[in-house]
Amino acid sequence: MQDWPLEFPGAITVCDRDLTIVYMNDKSAKVFEKWGGASLLGKNLMGCHKPESIATMRRILETGEPNVYTIEKGGIRKLIYQAPWKRDGAIAGLVELSLELPTEMPHFVRS
Repeated sequence: MQDWPLEFPGAITVCDRDLTIVYMNDKSAKVFEKWGGASLLGKNLMGCHKPESIATMRRILETGEPNVYTIEKGGIRKLIYQAPWKRDGAIAGLVELSLELPTEMPHFVRS
């Protein structure tokens, strides 16, 4: 059961508090293939992000509040969910989930 993230259809990228990438699943490596793919493990995110993005990551690490938004790139819509992960109750880094969204997607309001 521990290997399920490897083949999960969404990209899962994890970094530590220093913003060093410590985990990428197969989809994440494919998404970031033109920048090095799996060879990005051990690399720091500060070398490939704008100052605004670094500030957002630092804010998540400090406040514990997630950053959630959607993007469209090359005609593909994605939900980006960035949130802290914890070890022994303390924020240890960030997880980013990138999930492709279908062009038509039902929305349900439930009570």
